[in-house]
Amino acid sequence: MSHLNYNHLYYFWMVCKQGSLTKAADALFLTPQTVTGQIKALEQRLNGKLTKRNGRSIEPTELGQLVFKYADRMYDLSYEMLDIVNYSQRANLLFEVGVADALSKSLVSQILSTTVPEDGNIHLRCYESTHEMLLEQLSQHKLDMILSDCPIDSSQNAGLYSKKLGECGMSFCSATPLDEAEFWPNLEKYRLLIPGSRTSMGRKVTEWCDRQGFQPSILGEFDDFALMKAFAETHPETVFIAPTRYPYKGNPSGVPLFHRIAEIEALKEEYYVIFAERMIQHPAVKSVCDADFSKIFH
Repeated sequence: MSHLNYNHLYYFWMVCKQGSLTKAADALFLTPQTVTGQIKALEQRLNGKLTKRNGRSIEPTELGQLVFKYADRMYDLSYEMLDIVNYSQRANLLFEVGVADALSKSLVSQILSTTVPEDGNIHLRCYESTHEMLLEQLSQHKLDMILSDCPIDSSQNAGLYSKKLGECGMSFCSATPLDEAEFWPNLEKYRLLIPGSRTSMGRKVTEWCDRQGFQPSILGEFDDFALMKAFAETHPETVFIAPTRYPYKGNPSGVPLFHRIAEIEALKEEYYVIFAERMIQHPAVKSVCDADFSKIFH
């Protein structure tokens, strides 16, 4: 039997992972024509059709599904090998982390600080994006870990696991001091800044308003908490929703930049770590999973 060309197999595996010939070609830094030619060569070697069109996407045939199953195990093992070699050497360990942009960066920084060893031999590389985009990057082995505001369903995401690190309450806040007793009866009169509807907290806020029968006047929705806070600084008449635990530092004269108005007892922002099974013994991932964050969240 002639030798199998593993480059051809890798290109086929990438097309299946991406679900698109164009996306796979972009990821491989090749032209779609080159990738197509390589897959045809693999089909000739295996004496069967591996892919078929389904609208604009490409999906594996029955033979393709069998080949992909084995290829997926092979390349997962190869990435696991590279990870183990990387962190076993412990020389300025590169640790790539995805952070959901809806999370408080202050709390995230405290969580990430647990990944830094005493000798400082780590190179953190952090990326911000949506939960969905980060999961895609993690499944493609482009990230080592994710910090997000919602867990994953392991039955729908084979090889990925999540662990809840903690939760914190949410509060209405403003640059202008407001009395809580006067605020609640007049909540609908204030212009609100809330988390975007694509975020877990944004959906919780909408559901909470519906349950309370509120019809809030929403000025803006923000996927990025830092951007929402910056917007609130330039619009002191607005009220925004933020973690109660958020450290509201004052300006140089000691005057607080923001004031907590009232806590929303029914709303909790949850923090999860998400990682691939192959990373479970990674020293940085293990330190996050084993850490006690109760002081941070309470």
